[in-house]
Amino acid sequence: MLDSKKEFVLVYGDAFVDFIANDMTNTSFTKFLGGATVNVAAGISRIGAPSALITITGDDETSEFVRNELDKEGVNMNYAKIVPEKRVSGVHVHLTEGNDRIFTNYIDETPDLQVEPEHLQEEAFKRASIFNICSNTMFHPTALETTRAAVALAKKHNALLAMDANIRPLRWESQKVCYDTINTFLQSVDMLKLADEELLFLTETTTLEEGIVALAKYNISFIMITVGAQGTYVVLNGEVKHVPSIPITCVDSTGAGDAFMAGVLRHAHLYGIPKTMEDAYNCVFFANQLGAMAATKAGAITAMPRFEEIKSLIKEGV
Repeated sequence: MLDSKKEFVLVYGDAFVDFIANDMTNTSFTKFLGGATVNVAAGISRIGAPSALITITGDDETSEFVRNELDKEGVNMNYAKIVPEKRVSGVHVHLTEGNDRIFTNYIDETPDLQVEPEHLQEEAFKRASIFNICSNTMFHPTALETTRAAVALAKKHNALLAMDANIRPLRWESQKVCYDTINTFLQSVDMLKLADEELLFLTETTTLEEGIVALAKYNISFIMITVGAQGTYVVLNGEVKHVPSIPITCVDSTGAGDAFMAGVLRHAHLYGIPKTMEDAYNCVFFANQLGAMAATKAGAITAMPRFEEIKSLIKEGV
């Protein structure tokens, strides 16, 4: 169990509006509250653990919609910043024949209005059990500077650092900039989630086994490598184990990875980083189930499981 003074999982990132295709023709779309970090913050709250979000919104109708929806989800917004001129970003999500999703054109009217280092409130990091980041804001210089400052505060106040690689190539100036930037954070990370193709990209390897060996130099305690329908590989202090996926009929995989991450962060908030492979296996199997449940519904936050739906899945210590 973690320090009882640690009150919530603290998440940093952009609020987004997802325009998700209604079918595989990708010609009509429905608006959903989205963004990986927003999904994770809401997902944590939905399954019975407290979360707080550091983000930035404006004074327009869409920003108010974002804040109201997050308030309904029970996400602590006390550390979020409101800048009147800010406009929340959006992205169109196309569906493939296999009901997977492809992020296409991004909409960002105010890219240079970001959470700045001086907006960070140290109190948030004192209260946080875990600070969770992903790479999809780091392409912006201000957001990158803020992320570095926030990581330093998390380390100062002994919050675990969790990272979901969540690489979105369209947002980066080049693959090299993306590679160099993300790799600078790996030495600070306690828990890392990444997809198999992200592992190969970040380690410049060609096989899962080679990638796991290459990551060893960072001494990351708990690594989760997702391999789609094949499940997840867990790496705990160098030991590797496969955790199977849950067979489902996939409707929309948009929020599946975020539901997975919410499950892992819930576990770490309540119990800390897994100490044994059995504990790690149970944690990730639970997270796999959440991801599978999310993929059976359309949308991102709208697909996130609620505590009432997953109570039967929770074993002692998970």
